[in-house]
Amino acid sequence: MNALMTVSTGSVIADAEAAILANLQHHAEAARGAFASNTERALKSDVAIFTAWCRTSGLSSMPASPATVAGFIDATAETKAPATIRRYVSSVSTFHRAAGAANPAETMEVKLALKRMHREKGRVQVQAAPLSRALVDRMLAAGGNSPRELRNRALLAVGYDTLARRSELADLQAADIERGADGAATIIIRRGKTDQEGAGMVRFIASDSMVHVQAWIAAAGISDGALFRAVLKGGRIGDALDGADVARIYKDMARAAGLSAEETARISGHSTRVGAAQDMVKHGIELPAVMQAGGWRTAEMVSRYTSRLDARRSGAAKLAVLQSRA
Repeated sequence: MNALMTVSTGSVIADAEAAILANLQHHAEAARGAFASNTERALKSDVAIFTAWCRTSGLSSMPASPATVAGFIDATAETKAPATIRRYVSSVSTFHRAAGAANPAETMEVKLALKRMHREKGRVQVQAAPLSRALVDRMLAAGGNSPRELRNRALLAVGYDTLARRSELADLQAADIERGADGAATIIIRRGKTDQEGAGMVRFIASDSMVHVQAWIAAAGISDGALFRAVLKGGRIGDALDGADVARIYKDMARAAGLSAEETARISGHSTRVGAAQDMVKHGIELPAVMQAGGWRTAEMVSRYTSRLDARRSGAAKLAVLQSRA
């Protein structure tokens, strides 16, 4: 919660009572190291957005009244996706709990504002464009053999095989690769979204993907530390990539492979994750194996990723084939 302290010690709660500030300081010290850095960054960013809106509106952000949070939801719903607003409200809730203040997110007024938003905009989230195997192969075949292009191919290939989230890809360590006699390998994801305590998850890397990984490692001279790193001017190797770099790299590769502007715009850092899950379902791989491959604890996200594919295999789709209408 150090991120929350960074926000709280600024203008956000400049007029807050000393007890609230003391609670935030105590909570920040107690929570140090308990949350992933990505979580802390998201909390800081979300609270900053909320407090900036409150400041512009002449309202108090700490403690915030239920009417203030409800007004924030109504105003923000005009430009932001429902999932983003739910995250904002969750962060505001966390901030108030840390401060020992009454939590406005638990009130009926805020819950009704969220319900109103969902009725108007729905809960459907825009899904990242899937990078299927066909698209991955097309992107791998494009480009040259500079250190940056070798890295990009390795990143894409590993992203598809491991179904790793963008932050997990950025955190992969070269020393955690263990190659077998068949040329395939496994790699440890040391900490992920569903593994905040760092028990570790082992993922598979196919032998053809390892060809790209080894080419990158040789070009970069990597023996340990971060597997995927920045490539600077002159081909110099920099520090570890950030999770936010993954989408940019995928988009660059998509453009080089001749994908349309519309296709490229929808690509995200999770596109390999979506594409691999869809390919597994398309090839009849059972749900438990898909969940294991992607580190999902429930089938909800797998179902969301494959809902359009499932619709094409539904009773209605089969009936259309039988009636020669497909």
